[in-house]
Amino acid sequence: MTEPRDPAGWFAPDLAAGSPQADRSALSQPRGPLQVARRQQLLEALQRDGAMRISDLSQALGAAPVTIRRDIAQLAAEGLVRRVHGGVALIAPGEPADDASALDTPLSGRALGMLVPSLDYYWPDVARGAEEAALELDMRFVLRGSSYDADDDKPQLERLVDRLGVDGLVIAPRMDAPTAGRTVDWLAHTCVPVVLLERTATVGAHHAVLESVVTDHALGAAMAVRHLVSLGHRKVGVVLDANSPTRPHVRRGWLEAVAECGLDPAATVEAVVPDARSPERDGLLDDVLDRCRATATTALLVHADAEAIALVQHCEERHLSVPGDLSIVAYDDEVAALFSPPLTAVRPPRRSIGRAAVRLVADRLADPDRPTHRVVISPSLRIRESTAPPRLP
Repeated sequence: MTEPRDPAGWFAPDLAAGSPQADRSALSQPRGPLQVARRQQLLEALQRDGAMRISDLSQALGAAPVTIRRDIAQLAAEGLVRRVHGGVALIAPGEPADDASALDTPLSGRALGMLVPSLDYYWPDVARGAEEAALELDMRFVLRGSSYDADDDKPQLERLVDRLGVDGLVIAPRMDAPTAGRTVDWLAHTCVPVVLLERTATVGAHHAVLESVVTDHALGAAMAVRHLVSLGHRKVGVVLDANSPTRPHVRRGWLEAVAECGLDPAATVEAVVPDARSPERDGLLDDVLDRCRATATTALLVHADAEAIALVQHCEERHLSVPGDLSIVAYDDEVAALFSPPLTAVRPPRRSIGRAAVRLVADRLADPDRPTHRVVISPSLRIRESTAPPRLP
């Protein structure tokens, strides 16, 4: 395997598959019999079917998209074809050939692979944002779903790169799996740009970072605490989802904001609860309400929506009013607005996360030597009916 040249683990630009430099390098290489035959087949396909997309040519000729793009670059340089939106067409008699600048527009028709751990919660909006950005760039979008229970994401990623021929990856790998280190190392040394979604990672002895786009979840938690304190709450607790990778960031933001507001985190409630599949969940939620009463806690930040909704339902069973007896802020805002009462919630910028990740891949493809970028996007606070000033004693 070719060694990476820059500290983020990206391949040297003259070796990056599908890069403009690689296309130009391919033009100068001697053509073998297979290349000549394949390019002749490409011309014959165009004469038969007219303008064609790169993806269709790749399937018809049994060659990877990056190989087809190199063939097109060679044929365009020879004045035989012209590049069109997402594909290629024959040059009509009297029509001017492509100029050299066409070789510097590498995004049209390229494939972007996306792997996320869920296709039914949180991640669909991230995927929609990524798809929108890919379509704007005329990139083909390939979405795959993994699982929070997956032991190894690497086989899925290898299929995206090796079999489907994607030119870049935006992914949210499982970072707590036993194979996570091996996966991250593979990502750092693969032949395509990689951007992590809602994850960060480092590689090598010098801890070089991989490119990433993340939500500032700590800021979101702090926004929720400051909102509750502004209403007059002096004991603001936190309830966290045991299985979420976002949990440590939400907890950190809660701790920092509570300290900043002069409150004592030890004097209120801090709890971690399992998901709905656990038989212990209901008992732990009841315990949270018992501890709220014992500590005179009047407000909670609850991650995520499902836990916040379940907690409100437990309040109803115990004849506790929300927000009268207990103000609640949900974290995620996936379904919080649909509940009754509509829940005040912190909303991560899901679509913006997807869009920003695609832009990072596109920028890396256009400029392989650019510095490593880590993008942090702020969430927003949506104030609804589940928060109010505490009742006077």
